[in-house]
Amino acid sequence: MTGNLLVFLGAALASAVEMVETLTIVLALGVTRGWRAPLQGAAAALIVLVVLVALLGPALEAVPIDVLRLVVGSLLLVFGLQWLRKAILRASGLEAAHDEEEAFAAEVAAARAAGRPREGLDRYALVISFKSTLLEGLEVAFIVITLGANQGATGIAAAGAVVAFVVVVIIGALVRHPLSRVPENTLKFAVGVMLTSFGTFWAGEGVGIDWPGAEASLAALIALTVAWSLIFTRLLGPKPQAVPA
Repeated sequence: MTGNLLVFLGAALASAVEMVETLTIVLALGVTRGWRAPLQGAAAALIVLVVLVALLGPALEAVPIDVLRLVVGSLLLVFGLQWLRKAILRASGLEAAHDEEEAFAAEVAAARAAGRPREGLDRYALVISFKSTLLEGLEVAFIVITLGANQGATGIAAAGAVVAFVVVVIIGALVRHPLSRVPENTLKFAVGVMLTSFGTFWAGEGVGIDWPGAEASLAALIALTVAWSLIFTRLLGPKPQAVPA
């Protein structure tokens, strides 16, 4: 039960982070060039992603469980450590935080510079919307597939992604403005912690580690991952200046 809840939350948080970034691009295109082509491009990309999850999810579940745990765990470790690295660098000040307002302004400027089609479908808006939705969504799709496959809970992971999608879309439709107040780096940190912890747990099972307390060990791994991540953030952060005597 705990494992399924964490799978749901991990998929939902990962989806929310990527969808906020996609929403910024679609909003910029819609406000600048009209809504038809951007929405069509985003819808086409979502269809591709749904088909990918529907095809690969059940296929992975047919793999022998120990092999699946090792492969899935290793993939989640890669994803999780990448997300954590970014979150730690941003939190420590070594990398600039992602600014949705700035990204929105840049996309608006690019959309205006591209010019408007004289007639027919706006191919620029369609392609940019499709590409951005697909690229951001592919990482979410693989996270959903890998999280769900090892637990036999692809449907639960997909439900988390769907809930995040619905929430982000509703908020975006209501405000029609980039969601700059969403704590994107905090979400990225949380997702990185969860994926890294899941990856460690499942990869360990794949190589024969018998975790004490079974799934209860996940809580300890999450706490440990949070601890070393915060330590690295502190170590990489600005050093306090010495007070002159």
